[in-house]
Amino acid sequence: MNFEHLIQINDPLNPLVEALTREQLWEGLVLRAEQPQLFVLGLDSCDILSRDGDTMERELHYGQATVRDRVTLTPSSSVRYDILPTAEYVGGSLTMAIEQPDALQLFLRFTYRTTLPENENPSADERQTQEIVKSAYRESDIDTVRLIRQFAHGRTAGKPLH
Repeated sequence: MNFEHLIQINDPLNPLVEALTREQLWEGLVLRAEQPQLFVLGLDSCDILSRDGDTMERELHYGQATVRDRVTLTPSSSVRYDILPTAEYVGGSLTMAIEQPDALQLFLRFTYRTTLPENENPSADERQTQEIVKSAYRESDIDTVRLIRQFAHGRTAGKPLH
């Protein structure tokens, strides 16, 4: 199953939304990659097994379950998470890409590629399952942006982001 959506970070028409700079958004994405337990519900811990330039291998611990992934950072542009498939877990990827069409607007595009089957003519149950998964992804991503805003706001109050 593939799924993609866009979250508007800065809205020049809405003064109630506190603007983030591209750098603040990028630092928040790096923080999510390095300390995912601050962002991912149910994640007990994360061990960074190795770093090579802008790539890191991680081990994520959810109770008794362990998931390995590879994170690739493209500085000030995108973060790609590749879940390494095992006998217990399907593989897949998530890319979070910063988009800035002009000086005032800033967006974050989330692109999911999973190994979940996607039928051309899904049954009602399959369609409902797909919509539940997409909704969960969307809610998680909205939460990520909310937390990045909180961390960025803390930084403007004199606290470092990391």
